[in-house]
Order: sequence, then structure tokens, then C-alpha cells
Amino acid sequence: MIAAISIEKTIIPILPPLIASAVLRLSASILQQVTEIRLRVGQPVLIMIGKADNMLRSDGTLISEVTQAVICTRDDIIKALQLISRNSLYAYEQELQAGYITISGGHRVGIAGQAIIDNGKLKALKNISSLNIRLAREQKGAADLVFPYVVSGGRIASSLIISPPRCGKTTLLRDLIRQISSGSRCHGFAGAQVGLVDERSEIAGCWDGVPTVDLGPRVDVLDGCPKAVGMIMLVRSMAPQAVATDELGSIEDAQAVREALHAGVAVLTTVHGHDAADAARRPNIGDLLKDQYFERFIILSDQPAIGTVEEITDARTGRNLYSRKNGVKVCG
Repeated sequence: MIAAISIEKTIIPILPPLIASAVLRLSASILQQVTEIRLRVGQPVLIMIGKADNMLRSDGTLISEVTQAVICTRDDIIKALQLISRNSLYAYEQELQAGYITISGGHRVGIAGQAIIDNGKLKALKNISSLNIRLAREQKGAADLVFPYVVSGGRIASSLIISPPRCGKTTLLRDLIRQISSGSRCHGFAGAQVGLVDERSEIAGCWDGVPTVDLGPRVDVLDGCPKAVGMIMLVRSMAPQAVATDELGSIEDAQAVREALHAGVAVLTTVHGHDAADAARRPNIGDLLKDQYFERFIILSDQPAIGTVEEITDARTGRNLYSRKNGVKVCG
């Protein structure tokens, strides 16, 4: 079940009037399929549905003819940035250096424009010309298939979700956190304390420090905190039974995973890749896999649909626990 996104509450308020009016005219069925809204100066407004892009007409019709499309202007971009930043763009300097701003609901607005470089590092962006509004979708039940492979006998197995970009790894992780936090009567699991480091504010969608999505009753969130710092902080201060974060990458991230596991805390996280062998070739992550820090590999793809679980593997023995070609019994 995909929880309905409140377009009126989270997306429309950050769009300039003409574009907001056209988006509101999209049919309800289309709105629930939208994954991105792309704005570029002098170009048609694009509505992404899956991997397909469509131009937007002022009456809410999706078209392929440029001459009939709503064209984004420089003023539209400026107005959108004012709305996104609540007229305080300077307060988002750190986010702008990362190239995105996260808004209420966990939606992420990617930003492109003219880079200002200082000592070889990106200091800021100016003359912003492109915005990519990526809609976060809370999909309850996304982790139904994987839950019994991660939680068994009251114990949480440290798990690495491996997925190419835009294949649903964050959606799966979010629902796995919710189910572990909430517990499952079907699986005889009462629930566990989970510490979440949400560096990009994409998982919990925190607004003023409070999650805007349902993560269950036993989750503590460090919002906007670097993963490596946050994992250790949570282990030391919040006594979690599991810590979760998204997109491992740095050597500091890998070391934090080791420290959490040595402290007896399970780790739930993700990495980009097509399979375990691909993930093992990634710098800093390969040693974690070689040294068997994880117990489960969960492989995702976007075929036939985004979020498809291709296989679940015992990371230490290599034994295949589930593959899409074979059936699997799930709770309820």
C-alpha cells in the first residue's frame, strides 16, 4: 500500500502560482504516480512518472508538444526558491553545497546552477537555473517480503540493501525500520529500539526535528547528521538494538559500522550496486563485505517494477535464501 502524498500540503506550497495551478489540475491517479517535477529556466515543466518524462500543459494535461507546454521562467525559479527556503536561502548554505534541500514530507529538491569554487571546493551556487523536486513515497508493506529474513527468533540480522539508483532502496529501508520499530505479532516479534541517522533527511522526512512519516513508536532520529558521527552517537547515547542509515560510502562510514557491530548493535543500511560482487568493488565498502560484517544481502532492481526484491542472500555463507524466480511465504 502506498500512502497518499499530500500534494496540497507539501508540494503545491513550494511551486510558483502558474505551475502550482497546472499541477493541481493533474488527475488524482496521475498525481499518485509522479516521481519528480523538473523545472528548468526557459524549458517546459516536466512531470516524471517512473522513468518517463511528460510535459505539463496549463490545464493539467500531460503532453509531448513543446509549444503547448507550461514554460518555466527565471522568475519561477526565484519564486520557488523563496518558497522552499521560507525566504531565508542563506540559512540553507550547507544544503546548497550538497546540491539539494529537503522539505516537509522528506521530498528532496535538487539544485543546479553556477558553482562558486573556493580552494578547489564548492562554496555555493548562484544563478540557479534548475530544480528537481523528487517526491518521497511512504510505501507501507514494502518490507513485508524481507522482514522474516532480517528478523528471526527475536533477533535482528545486520543487513545491507544493494540497489542501483532509483530502485527503491530508501523506500524499503524506511518500511523495514517501521516494521522493526512496531513489531510483528505474526512473527512473534515485540519490536525493537532503532536509531536512525538521516543525513539527507530523506528517510524520516523530519520537519523541525520531528519525523513526518510513520516510523513506528521506537525510533530515535538524528536528522541532518553525518552518518559516521551519528551512528556512534546513537550507540553511545540511545542504547538502540539496531542503527539504520542510507548510502554508505566513506571510510568513516565503514568504521562506524564496525564500531556499532562490535558494540552488539545490528546495522541496517544501503549501498549502490547491482549485486554483492558489485558492492564489494566499492572503495571502503569492500572490506566490510570481505570481513563478513553483514549477515544479509538484499538485492533490488526496477524490473518489472521499482522496488522489486531480486534475491536475499546469507552474506556469510553465500546461501541463497530467496530469489524472485522462487515463491516465498509472507505473513498475512
